[in-house]
Amino acid sequence: MAVHTTILNAPIGELLLDPSNPRLGRQNVQKKLSQDKILEVMQGFALEELGISVLQSGFWPQEAVIAFKEKVGKLEKLVVIEGNRRLAALKLLQFGVDGKAPDDWNAMYAEHSTKEKNAFKELLKKVPYILADKREDVQEYLGFRHVTGIKQWEPAEKAEYIAKLIDQGMSYKEVTDAIGSKVDSVRKNYISFRILLQMEEQSEIHVPSVEERFSVLTLSLRTDGVQSYLGVDMTVDDPKKAQKPVPANKLKHLVRFATWLFGNSEKEIEPIIKDSRQVDQFGKVLENEKAVQYLEKTTSPKFPAAYRIAGGDAADVAENIEQACFQLEEALGVIHHVKNTARVKEAATRLVKDVAQLLGTYPDLKTIVCGGEPK
Repeated sequence: MAVHTTILNAPIGELLLDPSNPRLGRQNVQKKLSQDKILEVMQGFALEELGISVLQSGFWPQEAVIAFKEKVGKLEKLVVIEGNRRLAALKLLQFGVDGKAPDDWNAMYAEHSTKEKNAFKELLKKVPYILADKREDVQEYLGFRHVTGIKQWEPAEKAEYIAKLIDQGMSYKEVTDAIGSKVDSVRKNYISFRILLQMEEQSEIHVPSVEERFSVLTLSLRTDGVQSYLGVDMTVDDPKKAQKPVPANKLKHLVRFATWLFGNSEKEIEPIIKDSRQVDQFGKVLENEKAVQYLEKTTSPKFPAAYRIAGGDAADVAENIEQACFQLEEALGVIHHVKNTARVKEAATRLVKDVAQLLGTYPDLKTIVCGGEPK
């Protein structure tokens, strides 16, 4: 059982798009879409450049798609596992031959030379492919190419693929070795995806909104506040113990968490987090009991208010002042070399004015200026 090395050829009609292609999105994969519907979805995959390349340069043997034989109805068909975008471009151009493709694809086909069109028609009779004995034989290649390689899937698609491998019996380490990733990354993706599946079981959560920003979910799970609020252990080494990462007594928290972080477009509820850079701050909010109470009991909570309750503003101000101190100390070490420079003196004047304002806020610190200690 393997992926064979011989390049074979098949008419375009014998090659099927893969209804289980992770790039289609989990919702579409679950629907088991027809070939026409798959092609409709894939029109949004920026295939135009591929189409132009095929018309102008053909289909190089090293670009052969990878397929395996599967029974479809009563007939055995070749289902393409790797190369679905290339195949979709071919099929759209095939419709262009008869003027039955979408307008832009009809136009794309029509504007090429007769020589290029004739070469393309011949290609449709002999599309190069490599045969795999079964889908599983291509898993490691797909994982390396699309999870850690140059043709990466979207975050939710990567996590789903990793989860599929693990749920088939592979360990975190085995998946790591197969796709060239790291154990921590594989574990994080798996747990995140299993949480997504738990969200599906909660009718109050709009899962498509979560899937669209899946990387935000994964990012949030690195914070202690989110892990604690959801009761999730991100260090568990046995995937079997991570099937339901959020315990039953925390499912209400999961609903609130999903609404705060992702909103609910069906109910016209906006997320309180607008920027992924606020995710770490959100984790700090969930560590503060009073801030959590504000989020839970307020009809339309605002993130800045929650962050302020959690003491976030104080932490930010302190950090900014600390950074300013480090930079000032660095400057003081060399200022004697450039003290007569106009720009340096202007900057020093601005600094003194800022310090004066700071002393207005903390008048007891004025004694330090005079060589004493603050009261």
